[in-house]
Amino acid sequence: MEILFQNLDLFIFIVLMTLGYSAGTWAEKKHYRSIKKREQELLKMAVVTAEGSFPDDRIAKAELVSGSVVVSIDYFKRLLAILRNIFGGRVRSYESLVDRARREAILRMKEQAKEQGAGMIINMRLETSTIGRSANKKKRVGSIEAIAYGTAIVMNQA
Repeated sequence: MEILFQNLDLFIFIVLMTLGYSAGTWAEKKHYRSIKKREQELLKMAVVTAEGSFPDDRIAKAELVSGSVVVSIDYFKRLLAILRNIFGGRVRSYESLVDRARREAILRMKEQAKEQGAGMIINMRLETSTIGRSANKKKRVGSIEAIAYGTAIVMNQA
């Protein structure tokens, strides 16, 4: 018991790191489940990056739609990324962060298009950027912003 009291700071640090890792993993898995469910619901809506052309009498409405999201990285993943930067290699913690942000932005864009009655989105573009106080100063990622935008097409019913 005396060893525990002598190393109380280390013990608290380990407990907090474990708690942070567990909470971050749980939140990420929950977000992925939500993304997968919503992707299945919107699977039939076509999204293409190419410009499309249709006869003018077939298009009832063409309107800009967008979806944006900001996803923050947790401290445990940031610590792993710092270690990975020292030793080199893929930074998987950032890869999952960017993947979640991009997929969520596309889903939000599709949901906006669905609300307008669109059947497809053409000329879709996707952009990501890092934001946060430390993103530019210390070359660290604080949060990822992703925005997806395109032209929602509502076709005539003839």
